[in-house]
Amino acid sequence: MKPFKYLSPTTVEEAISFYGQHSETAKYVAGGTDVIVKVKEGWIEPDFLISLKKITELSDLHKNEATGELSIGAAVTHATLEKSLMIRNEYPIIYDAVSNIGSLQIRNVGTIGGNLINAVPSADGAIPMIALDGVVLLHGPDGERSCAVKDLFVSPYKTILKPGEILKKITIPPQRPHTGSAYIKFGRRAAMELPLIGIGVLLTVEDDLETCTKARICLGVAAPTPMRAFEAEKLLVGKKINEDILRQAGETAADESKVRDSVRGKAWHRKEMIRVQVRRMGLACMEIIWNNN
Repeated sequence: MKPFKYLSPTTVEEAISFYGQHSETAKYVAGGTDVIVKVKEGWIEPDFLISLKKITELSDLHKNEATGELSIGAAVTHATLEKSLMIRNEYPIIYDAVSNIGSLQIRNVGTIGGNLINAVPSADGAIPMIALDGVVLLHGPDGERSCAVKDLFVSPYKTILKPGEILKKITIPPQRPHTGSAYIKFGRRAAMELPLIGIGVLLTVEDDLETCTKARICLGVAAPTPMRAFEAEKLLVGKKINEDILRQAGETAADESKVRDSVRGKAWHRKEMIRVQVRRMGLACMEIIWNNN
């Protein structure tokens, strides 16, 4: 492993300044579960690693009770999200996703921001953030800018981040009443494996607890980047949610997907899982809604 210098800024501005001084040979690192592996394997050879661990604002997790807005700092660990009763009770789709990432040791140090900017098609953390209409705040040499999480990804392992930019936080807008959400990671074994497919569903219904007013169907490992099944969502809005309409949505989502064969699974199998699991996650959403009312 090539030797490197380790820098520990305490503010975002200081981190960006360090990057500007060493831009050709510097790399940001937070939890390090991805970056350190790449350094050890020789895939990247930075002269400087700029740690984001001491920047306290990046580890902030709170909900504004006045506005209902949820703020998740990019350096919040998967374990922090998993252990939060607020997340588990109010944002079950986040809990479902982060509690299935890697091992306990990985979740203790791996961060939600790192999971997003790695931009792997199988990133569990991306699906709930897209389903919840999350927005990321980016900060770089040219100042701050925002974008929807669904627009963050360009291609496998590539995001819209410019050189020197840091993902500061993810903001989740207030959730409407009568909303349920659920995520499932489907793999060949139960733990410590990248998903063959990841499926997240969010449903909001009217006061009758049946008629859909909002639908999100989000898929991982179904395209080069995490995707929404827009046609399947349109199929549900305005309809009374039942097993039959959810089955139709699953069929439509499978048709919308851009799954492919890989060494870990066949495209036909992934499509079949989308058909089945969209229906099951939709029913799980409805169960949450009914239990909360």
